[in-house]
Amino acid sequence: MSRDARWKALLDLLVEQGRLDVEEAATALDVSAATIRRDFDQLAEQQMLVRTRGGALVHGVSYELPLRYKTSRRAAEKRRISTAVAALISPGEAVGFTGGTTTTEVARALAARPDLATGSPALTVVTNALNIANELAIRPQFKIVVTGGVARPQSYELIGPLAGGVLGQITMDTAVLGVGAFDAVHGATAHDEDEAAINRLLCERAGRVVVAADSTKLGQRAFARICATEQVDTLVTDAAVSDEMADRFAEAGVEVIRA
Repeated sequence: MSRDARWKALLDLLVEQGRLDVEEAATALDVSAATIRRDFDQLAEQQMLVRTRGGALVHGVSYELPLRYKTSRRAAEKRRISTAVAALISPGEAVGFTGGTTTTEVARALAARPDLATGSPALTVVTNALNIANELAIRPQFKIVVTGGVARPQSYELIGPLAGGVLGQITMDTAVLGVGAFDAVHGATAHDEDEAAINRLLCERAGRVVVAADSTKLGQRAFARICATEQVDTLVTDAAVSDEMADRFAEAGVEVIRA
């Protein structure tokens, strides 16, 4: 197992359990305790965990795993969700994207659609996510509009007044929203308040809001509110969502699509 793969696995375990001890992690990953100690020390230096005697803790209750370590989590579900979201977009639309692993997969699914391979442009993409802009900028069928702003390293998203200034001057047909959590009562939320503020403005400037979220994020709350549930038109999630959970969103006026 490479170091990057091991770090991803360690951080996934840490997020799920809240704390890990060295021996437990060594057994789970089938490596030596010395290797885990080194990994914990190096991750602590990057402020991605809190080192303790004999183990590690997450960084508080609103811990957010940086995007580069989340790409392999629930990958199959995210691919199915992204395909379903991409199918909702029509040629010629202006589409807004927030950052996140699921929205990145949606952008890739759009790039793979043969009916969008031609046109001038086939789609206008508005995003504050540097990684999404980078992936789509080389594709001539997409007109890419980047908001500007200050880069947030955890999510590659641009935030702040500069980002808000651009979004305030444009309108979009659809906003594809990645979330930290989505609850039928408390709405869509994110871990960071500045990120939430830009995502909120993106929603306000769009005629339709689509939340792309796997089922583990549903019925949960994160720190900062993005928008109320009634502002969301469609939720695209995976087949593992319970009927009870889906019914809660449907009762709140949200169309639920299970991919």
